[in-house]
Amino acid sequence: MNQNPFDNLHQNHPPKRKSSFWQRFRNNNQGNNPGPERFDSDGNPVRRKMKFKGAGVFLAVLLLALVGLNSFYMLDEENYAVVVTLGKAETVTAAGLHAKIPFIQYVRFVSKGIKSISIGYSADSGEGIDEESIMITRDFNFVDTDFYLEYMVNDPVKYLYASTSPEETLKMLAQSYIRDTVGIHDVDDVITTGKAAIQSEIKEKLTNRMIAEDIGLSVVNITIQDAFPPTKAVMDAFKNVENAKQGKETAINNANKDRNEKIPQAEAECDQIIKNAEAEKEARINEATGQVSRFEQMYAEYSKYPLITRQRMFYESMEELLPGMKIYIVDEGGTQKMLPLDSFFSSVPAQGAEAAEALQTPVQETQSQGTSGQEGAE
Repeated sequence: MNQNPFDNLHQNHPPKRKSSFWQRFRNNNQGNNPGPERFDSDGNPVRRKMKFKGAGVFLAVLLLALVGLNSFYMLDEENYAVVVTLGKAETVTAAGLHAKIPFIQYVRFVSKGIKSISIGYSADSGEGIDEESIMITRDFNFVDTDFYLEYMVNDPVKYLYASTSPEETLKMLAQSYIRDTVGIHDVDDVITTGKAAIQSEIKEKLTNRMIAEDIGLSVVNITIQDAFPPTKAVMDAFKNVENAKQGKETAINNANKDRNEKIPQAEAECDQIIKNAEAEKEARINEATGQVSRFEQMYAEYSKYPLITRQRMFYESMEELLPGMKIYIVDEGGTQKMLPLDSFFSSVPAQGAEAAEALQTPVQETQSQGTSGQEGAE
């Protein structure tokens, strides 16, 4: 009987163990159906030759890509970059493309923008939070006050590593100083006129405390969003007080406006009156000076020729007076006769017409008596 050559193979060699990982990997590279295992003439299994060249190139390219992606990072204007090298952090502020050591350095980005925290209400829903908003004032009144806190990161390294929760620390400190400051003011100040002073005090205290804590945050501003008494009756009373104060301010502003409009107008009128008086004063002084000068000239002529000057002055005066006079002749018996005055007005045509017209109308008579029996009356 012929003996099967593979019988000794099964007797000399132990049964085949399960394929290892690499064997399964080689089988997979050869396809889902690797086919029957081959043996040489001595009965040993023949290993198939694997071609790993394509897989090695792929792995090399993948590794280079990972290294390249981890060698650079981009920083914009709105963020800080905190580069950590073996536990040591450094801040990068310049925007642009920066290099880093792959798999050794890693980068964390921190926003430069202004952030906000709402105290006393929820920023998402707008509902009040009584545990944060209800406070007691110096005059033992309750007030419901909401605050809006704005802050920003001034040191990103300390912001990331100096405190586990810097925002929570900032909010708790803000609540503490808010209650402390509101507690030293009256409720009227908190609700109406003292808001600006309270905000300024809280900001100063909180800023100094954040500098002392040194956790990388700085306070930008804190404002009172709303403040009102917790009951409606008290709220209405305070609204009336506020309306009265606003009415007072409005009246004062209107009065100041009226004063500012009328004072310049009165000053202008006063200046105009003063200027007119000064002009009239100068005119009268000049007129008096001219009259004095004419009188002095006339007196100088009179001193030289007194008789002639008196006669000339008399004639000049008569020329001015007679055209406007009416002459009456009265005798001792009471008979009145009016002499014709045409010869007086013949030399003055313009005034003669008026005088002649005046002679036709009755005028008040003025009588005078004298020894000569002839006098003039106006």
